[in-house]
Amino acid sequence: MRALLFERNLPRYAVAKVAGSLAAGLGARVGPLSLTETDDPDLPGPGWVRVRPRLAGICGSDLATVDGKSSRYFEPLVSFPFVPGHEVVGELANGQRVVLEPVLGCEARGIDPPCRGCAEGRRDRCERIAFGDLEPGLQTGYCSDTGGGWSTGLVAHESQLHPVPEGMSDEAAVMVEPAACAVHGVFGATEAADLTGATVLVLGAGTLGLCTIASLRAHANPGTVVAVAKYPEQRRLATSLGADMVVEPAEARRAMRRLTGSLRVGGGLSGGADVVVDCVGTESSLADDLAVVRPGGLVCLLGMPAVVSIDMTPLWQRQITLRGSYAYGRETAGQRTFDLAFGLVADARLERLVSATYPLDRYREAIDHAANAGRRGAVKVAFDLRGEKRR
Repeated sequence: MRALLFERNLPRYAVAKVAGSLAAGLGARVGPLSLTETDDPDLPGPGWVRVRPRLAGICGSDLATVDGKSSRYFEPLVSFPFVPGHEVVGELANGQRVVLEPVLGCEARGIDPPCRGCAEGRRDRCERIAFGDLEPGLQTGYCSDTGGGWSTGLVAHESQLHPVPEGMSDEAAVMVEPAACAVHGVFGATEAADLTGATVLVLGAGTLGLCTIASLRAHANPGTVVAVAKYPEQRRLATSLGADMVVEPAEARRAMRRLTGSLRVGGGLSGGADVVVDCVGTESSLADDLAVVRPGGLVCLLGMPAVVSIDMTPLWQRQITLRGSYAYGRETAGQRTFDLAFGLVADARLERLVSATYPLDRYREAIDHAANAGRRGAVKVAFDLRGEKRR
């Protein structure tokens, strides 16, 4: 099969890290990612099937990996070589289209009895992602045994697959996984705080931030949603998806001060938003979170962070709750996150966030486009495998 393969090559990874620090996406040109011909992955056991990807999105975590910016925390949770790509709509041998739920929990790993998280239907809390019948890999796209979406073939456990409704386009279906991340983040926030009537600040308006705005309006009943967006197209989409106010990053603190009637204290506010949803996950965004959330408020971290250096004193003195949000599972209403995500994609027409698609052999262009999507007026960039031949 044809695949973009990411190999364990420390010298090239180091070069990618330097290149990625110079220009986002440049790691794809010099790092350990290459287009190759490789064997199809073996079926690991009963309940596993072959999936031919149709569209596979490029995620922020993929870009961090390609540019050498991913955290060393992941080293024991990944196996090499792996094929990236976890935002996947594909098809089975019988032609059925499916969306992949990529977390590799106990059921996929053949572990019985399952861990506590998986027994509760919360694969996002699986305790066995480095064990069982598979090589380590927290998700498809980071596991050497499964393959990934940036290829013409992968294997998946039946428990990971969700049928695509008839009439839903591939472009809509490829948005289900990122939408599920946003849905899970919003439900996680509602577990920690009452969002009814709340002032919520969404920091970042890429794919995850825009899906979060839509999910807040669909599931949380906030009072005012403020979005922080850098680029014109992001601002237009944020408004369209339900933000009451959209501001540029430099105006975020001033806007929150006026909206909440807060006073300025040093670089922060005396009050602020009830909830901040951080869809960026950088050192500067975390500092902004702590500056604009009110005492006793909630910061929900959806964007994947790496190693950061930040003064946590405001978290302590203002008694702020910091909550991480990873992946998906079952929500407080007992519904599967992916079921809710299918509904959100359809209702909010999230297929409009798919801005461009590329064939595999143009992967350097695709990754450059994804890494600079906002500046180029784009949101989601994906690989289109529908015309790829299995060599």
